[in-house]
Amino acid sequence: MSQTVSVPQGLPMDRDAGPFDPPSRITGLREARPVSPMLFPDGHEGWLITGYDVVRQVMADTRFSNRQDLGVIHVPYETPGMPVAAEPSPQTPGLFISMDPPDHTRLRRKLTGAFTVKRMKQLEEGIIAITEQQLDELAKLTPPVDLVREFALPVPSLVICELLGVPYADRETFQENSSKFMVRDVTLEDKMAAIGAMFGYLAQLVTAKRADPGEDILSDLARDEDLTIEELSGMAFLLLLAGHETTANMLALGTFALLEHPEQLAELRGNPDLLPDAVEELMRYLSVADIFFRYATEDIELGGETIPAGATVVVSLLAANRDPRRFENPDVLDVHRKVRGQVAFGHGIHQCLGQQLARIEMRAGFEGLLRRFPDLRLAIPADEVKLRTNMHIYGVHGLPVTWA
Repeated sequence: MSQTVSVPQGLPMDRDAGPFDPPSRITGLREARPVSPMLFPDGHEGWLITGYDVVRQVMADTRFSNRQDLGVIHVPYETPGMPVAAEPSPQTPGLFISMDPPDHTRLRRKLTGAFTVKRMKQLEEGIIAITEQQLDELAKLTPPVDLVREFALPVPSLVICELLGVPYADRETFQENSSKFMVRDVTLEDKMAAIGAMFGYLAQLVTAKRADPGEDILSDLARDEDLTIEELSGMAFLLLLAGHETTANMLALGTFALLEHPEQLAELRGNPDLLPDAVEELMRYLSVADIFFRYATEDIELGGETIPAGATVVVSLLAANRDPRRFENPDVLDVHRKVRGQVAFGHGIHQCLGQQLARIEMRAGFEGLLRRFPDLRLAIPADEVKLRTNMHIYGVHGLPVTWA
């Protein structure tokens, strides 16, 4: 391995190549050294993983732990109001995304039946109906309108609320608090207050469902006496957060990308059968949930480097999904592409549980938008669209659009 590559100081986050492309410093590192040392702002040395093959290797190797209670947590970028390193905190009950087997296995297994491909196909008709209702509401408005507020956020929020049994009337509370949780530069006190408010609300909700269960996923979980209220609250938090944040940002950013690639938009309008492939391609091309963390539990050989035990490893799914060693012309959005093996939903035992749900929502959302609004276009110049570069899930803060 060449030692001439400069070690990045913190995680390069500047989207200098454009709103849809990875930071050029990350792609440069991927080409030169896919397993690269990096310095965190506190001076701690960790590792940045950017190549497709090594990213999949890390995500599939359980020696790279998800547990954040194993050692000091180092923040990879300067974050005002937060320490660059934090002492390990106890594991949050129910938050199985931050657990390793066997704890992860026990909790995730409780949900596998609710998110099977067969179960999601049974729900597809209802998801399409929710999407069409929101399109009806959108069509009543006088443009320009913010597509995020009026469509991209309501659709997955309505769907996940109905699935989980969360009152949609409470959406503003959980959306506001989940948004604070996702912001990088919010103070630690505000972040903890938002998390506390979410868990307090969800603890009351699952306690009520345990006493009087209904026909929804949280009620099904609440019937399981093996799960504590704390575990139920943690699982509900994870499902609620993941169930609307990523899909909402994919719907908004994906629409932005299509509007900025009019030839691809025309291809999709002319041939709706391309939609499943287009959704997969947009997932690969945009990879809104980009950065993941792992902690080496022992010395591990990876890509010609030795990752020492205890090291913090930062994985870029976007860099992997744009790796030219795996995808031909990866920086080109091509709705005809037959994408195989994209890692936008992760890989290994922590691969996104709700990925089939997200695919159905995106297919319904993009199909409905293209059909109902054939002349949809941006209402402001593209360079004025505010990007979520300050958030853990990438996307746009708003997307003003108009139509005739």
